[in-house]
Parts: sequence; structure tokens; C-alpha cells
Amino acid sequence: MTSDPSSSNRRDFLGSLGAAALAGGGLVCAAEAAPAYAFAHGVASGDPLATQVILWTRVTAQGDASPRVFWEVASDAGFTRVLRSGLVRTSASQDFTVKVDVTGLQPGTRYHYRFSCGGTRSPVGRTRTLPQGAVQQVRLAVFSCANYPAGYFHAYAEAARMADIDAAVHLGDFIYEYDRAGYASEQAAAMGREVLPVHECTVLADYRTRHALYRGDADLQALMASVPMIAVWDDHEIANNTYVSGAANHTEGTEGSYAVRRDAAIRAYHEWLPTRVADPSDPRKIYRSFDFGQLLSLHMLETRVLARSKQLSLSTYVDERGVDADALDAAVNDAGRKLLGDEQRGWLQARLAASTATWQVLGQQVLMARMHLPAAIALGQISLGNMARLSAKAAATPDRLSAAERYVLGQPVIPDNLDAWDGYAAERELVLAGARALDKNLVVLAGDTHNAWASDLEDAAGLPVGVEFATPGVSSPGTEKSRLTDTPAEVARWFTENIPTLRYAETEHRGFMVVTATPQRCEATWYFVDTVAARSYTLSTGDTWGTDVDERRLRRI
Repeated sequence: MTSDPSSSNRRDFLGSLGAAALAGGGLVCAAEAAPAYAFAHGVASGDPLATQVILWTRVTAQGDASPRVFWEVASDAGFTRVLRSGLVRTSASQDFTVKVDVTGLQPGTRYHYRFSCGGTRSPVGRTRTLPQGAVQQVRLAVFSCANYPAGYFHAYAEAARMADIDAAVHLGDFIYEYDRAGYASEQAAAMGREVLPVHECTVLADYRTRHALYRGDADLQALMASVPMIAVWDDHEIANNTYVSGAANHTEGTEGSYAVRRDAAIRAYHEWLPTRVADPSDPRKIYRSFDFGQLLSLHMLETRVLARSKQLSLSTYVDERGVDADALDAAVNDAGRKLLGDEQRGWLQARLAASTATWQVLGQQVLMARMHLPAAIALGQISLGNMARLSAKAAATPDRLSAAERYVLGQPVIPDNLDAWDGYAAERELVLAGARALDKNLVVLAGDTHNAWASDLEDAAGLPVGVEFATPGVSSPGTEKSRLTDTPAEVARWFTENIPTLRYAETEHRGFMVVTATPQRCEATWYFVDTVAARSYTLSTGDTWGTDVDERRLRRI
């Protein structure tokens, strides 16, 4: 509920609270044996629009079935001019989280907000609404893949210190579902970052507990209190390699019903994130758009639970003769394979057509650009260094190649990751064709890989359509852990030299990226931390790559 911003109506509103009273400037909840309250998980805002924004907090409430929480929005940090306020209840049915969709705000304006309950005040958060009309600059801090036991969330802390960020964009893997001995947990005990619950998350209580653990992190709290967040899930908010009817990390029956597990995970996600649920009858429909005036439209896509076909397995197409390239190519180009699905893709095409913004940005999870490698490399049969030496030998003295060497060199170039858009090539072509037909300046944001990439986006005919910027993981390890036969520098160099559309790669460090759009250019700058395994760290700035209006190709800035 909201109140009129006038001071007289606000006094009437506060006077109508009955048993509630102001004490020391904070609101006291209904007085019957008032228990202690706390805001241990901080505050957050999200899904900003021109005149409204979601405010979020959670009340730590013991012994109170339904505490009442007072919220305020002010134009200043001292709350001398409160513009909006209201009273809401929360309960165990929503895990004592609070979400308020505040309306009646001014476009392109910064606000301060806070909550009160039982004489206890929350920290003060800052948020801002989206601008309208002519806009000269938009800056988005982009994140993905924050695995709590893998290391500290330094990337969040650094972005929170940036005063000119308009919104944080989270592309998924906000939490991970694994048990205490799971993925990237080797140093968790030493860092004091072991997960709760100790077992893998499969039911609602598990996912709620895991979200609570993450949201207790001071660096994440700092980020979410500093700017509004626009977020979408990837797979680990549910289970590894999720698709429409299951997941690689789910055993039907043994771990219960996948659909029940999925719905529980999504419920907890919406409880704990400042999202606006457009369709309460189907909270899986998280795709939505945000217009930053006439400069940038951000379209957040869902690529996991609504329509994604089950991932192909590369092993299906390998026998003693090698990779059956024709069969693999036919499979990845099957028109029946979906990531978005017809309904969501139709929505996206309509949004692209209706938007007059200079930049059309897709916020989504997995790499859209082609990442095709020689099969021997994709299958882990040879290191990049040895492949380079073998290629040099073939060029210099082809008659001296052994049968085994000829076999390696004779294998086809294939997709490296069938969980990405490379495994759903037909639908990728439809998305790219739609943007090209509308003559849009397309920019795709991606996460998932834990590394930094920048690529030109081309259709199957090699025509330029747009560009893609991929953010490194906040803490989840990247190819520096998975390709141990080569140094990170060798990996980055080999990839950029051998993948025609890949322009930039950084495959060693964790961090985030900042995307800056102006009427002339859209560019990304990457920021890296030297370690996530220690409290002390060093921040460095990586490359900046961008594209000018109507250029649809990347260049180093």
C-alpha cells in the first residue's frame, strides 16, 4: 500500500496504524510481546521502470507469525523529504521476505529507501528509475556465476563503489545448488564459506536456506543496496544443465519430481530477488524488457525452463573413426530444437520491432557467438600448444606426418559447448535474422562460461548482425582450471587467432564487465581481480571493445 506524498496525508496514514507507534524515529510493530527483529540480509531494489521500482528486504523474525514492516522512499539519504511510504505484512509463507512495487516516482531519478520493524531500521538503500526521452549515456554492471564456496565476491564490492552505474544486470547462476563437497568447494572450509544446507538443494526449504546464505554476504549486500538489479536465472538456481523437462544434475524419483523441484527453486528465487512477476500464474515467464529512454532497450531472456530442448551429447556422434560431422551438424541445426521457444521468440521479435531505442540489448545466459574448435581439442585429445605445433609441422613437412597425426588433423571443426547457442543453431539463425531484418543495432550479453569474451555476431552466411560481450564469473573458476595443459595466456591467444569471430578473450581471472552505451557507441570494459581465495586482492582493468552505430563489428577502443 502507498500513501500520498503530502505531509498531512502521511501524518494521517501513520496515525491510522493503530497499535503501531513511532519510537525514536522508527516504527514499532504491533506491541503484543514484540520479538526482536533484524534485517540481516540487507536491502535491495530491482526491475526499475520509469515511474516505479521493486524494493526488497527480509525480516529476521522469531516468534511472530506475521510481522508488519514499514517502508519509506525519500529524495535524500537523511529522509527529510519522504515521498512514498507504506505498511506491508510478511510471513513464513514467503520466507519473511518483503517486496514492494513502489509507483508514482519520477523518471531518471535517484531515490533512497529503508524499512522499519519492531523499532529496528534496515540499512538505507539507493535506487534509481529509468530515464525517458533523449539519454546521453547508460552504464550497466554485468555479472554471472557467483559460487559462494569458490571464493569471495570481490566483483560485487568493486561495482558497488562505482557511482555512475545505472543498474546491475545479473545473467544467472546467482546461487549454486551443489552440496558441501560439490563444485569448486576445495578451499571453502579454509575461507569460512561452506554452504548451507550441507546437502544438495532439492526442495523449497533448501533453496531458501541457500539464498539466505548468499544474501548474508557483505559484498553482495553492498551491491544490491547501491543500484537496482535486473536479474534472470541460468541453470544453477535450479540444477546443473537444466532444460524444459529435467536437468543433468537431477535424478527423477531419487531426488523427487523435477517439476516440483524446479517450481520450488523458482519460488525461492522470486522471494529472494527483487523481481517483478509479470504472470503470477506462471512465474517461469521471467522474460521482460527495460527501456532506458530512446538510447537502450534491454530485453532479458529465459533460456532454461520454458522451452529449452535437452542438450545434445557430443559422445553420441563419436566412434572409432572420429566425429560424425554430418550427423552432428544435422542435429544442432534441427529446427525443432529450442532455447527460447516460439512464444518467447515471438515476444522478442515484437519488442525489437516496437522499440525505437538506438541499442537493442539481449540479456541472456549462454554464448550466442560461434565457438567452434577442432574436434581433437573439443574432445580433450590434444593441447592447444601441441595442436599449434602439429599444424606447423603439417605446413612445413606434410610427408613426415604419422597416421595418428593425420587422424587428428583430419577431424572436423565442431561446436565446443552444446549447452550454448551452438547446440541450437537453427533458432539462433531465427533470432539473428529477425534483428537483421529490422535493421537493429544488436548487442548480446552472456555469462555462463566464467571467462571474458567479445565476439562479432554473424549469421550462417557470414553477414554481420551485431556483437556479443560475455562477462567473467564473479567467483566460479574458468578455463584456467579446465584446460590445464595450456596457460591462460596460451588459451586466449589460440582462441582469438583460430576462431574468426572472436575478438577478445581473457581466460584467467574472475570479475565483471561494465557496458556503456551512448548515442554513438556501445562498448564493454572488463574488470578483473587477481584472486577470490583471499580477502586481500588487486583490481585491474582489462580491454575495452565496442561497436559504433550501424557498424555491427567490434573494434578495440
